[in-house]
Amino acid sequence: MPFTNISLARLETVHPELKRRIFKLDSLMPEANLQVAQALRTWSEQDALYAEGRTEPGKEVTKARGGWSAHNFGYAVDLVPEEIEPGQADWNLKHPVWQKMLQVAPTVGLAEGAQWRSFPDNPHFYLSEFPADPTDEMRAALANGSGMNQVWDMFPVTTIAV
Repeated sequence: MPFTNISLARLETVHPELKRRIFKLDSLMPEANLQVAQALRTWSEQDALYAEGRTEPGKEVTKARGGWSAHNFGYAVDLVPEEIEPGQADWNLKHPVWQKMLQVAPTVGLAEGAQWRSFPDNPHFYLSEFPADPTDEMRAALANGSGMNQVWDMFPVTTIAV
């Protein structure tokens, strides 16, 4: 089953090469029915997530405040397979589809948050040419009015074939 319209709309918000690589990953894993759970987030959306489990009810879902997440700069997405039941995300990280995602992602130039030691972020995939966490230089560029394209240009990427 292809990406949903919601997933496609989310992919329109991220770095064009990230979008290409997600399509490539999906093509290598047709059994997974990958969907995009999160893509570009505003800094205020990120702050709201950061508040969960701290000043708002729920459990902590992120260690990153607004401006400190790759999602705020459009070079990361959270992916989830809808392998078990159509329309239902499978969050069983031990499932073979999740394990295959982690194996295949690096072959298409994606790094993943599952390997982070302090706060593993299993569904998080980002362009391998970019830092795991945004830099002060990236935050300053956006604060100074540079557009997202200028921030993306700070990290040249190789275009992969899809």
